[in-house]
Amino acid sequence: MLRTHTAGELRTSHIGQTVTLCGWVQTTRDKGALIWIDLRDRYGITQLFIEEAKTDRNTIDTARSLGREFVISATGVVTERQSKNDKIPTGEIEIYIIKLEILNAAKLPPFIIEDNTDGGEDLRMKYRYLDLRRAPVRKSLELRHKMAQEVRKYMDTQGFLEVETPVLIKSTPEGARDFVVPSRMNQGEFYALPQSPQTFKQLLMVSGFDRYFQIVKCFRDEDLRADRQPEFTQIDCEMSFITQEDILQLSLIHI
Repeated sequence: MLRTHTAGELRTSHIGQTVTLCGWVQTTRDKGALIWIDLRDRYGITQLFIEEAKTDRNTIDTARSLGREFVISATGVVTERQSKNDKIPTGEIEIYIIKLEILNAAKLPPFIIEDNTDGGEDLRMKYRYLDLRRAPVRKSLELRHKMAQEVRKYMDTQGFLEVETPVLIKSTPEGARDFVVPSRMNQGEFYALPQSPQTFKQLLMVSGFDRYFQIVKCFRDEDLRADRQPEFTQIDCEMSFITQEDILQLSLIHI
């Protein structure tokens, strides 16, 4: 590993340790005798600093050449921060830099990579890989991941079996138009992307898999609506040999 710790895990208990962090430059502040760098990764932000009088010229020159979103590796000693920042978990410590390396330089981003950015939606979608670095977007993806894990845990406790169904299927009459995919091996014929796994889950029920679920991608070639888009994800499930009360009880347990 290039790093020993992430930019979100260091605390006062690490003071005195020599560590290596990797990540993106959030901001730099050059006060002449002192240079501060906020280093960001998926896990948080850690402040780095350089004291000009005690640091070699190459490291100082490297620090002064940094721009926003440069990818760097920084090795240094964890020290107690004099001016503490209670807004971030790492606000009581900082890293006194011993070695600084630029892993990848970057152009100035078209918008600020911060919670409250100056980039409009169209601009952020054009540079989606930059927008994904922002904490609100990352937290949404983390929440989605945790929800999916909890769904799987819950459905497993209720006896459901997760089955991955095919994406390329035969076109079926449903409520919307299909997305079609031409077949190279069968000229003039097409697959369809599923609007739902309806056909396959019915096959599973007939085959004796009485409780099925899947977190599945579905596709519908139709106009955008407030609650619908061409590609969406749904929790799909099916049960056999049940009554209405069984479904209600399952829902109550989940609530």
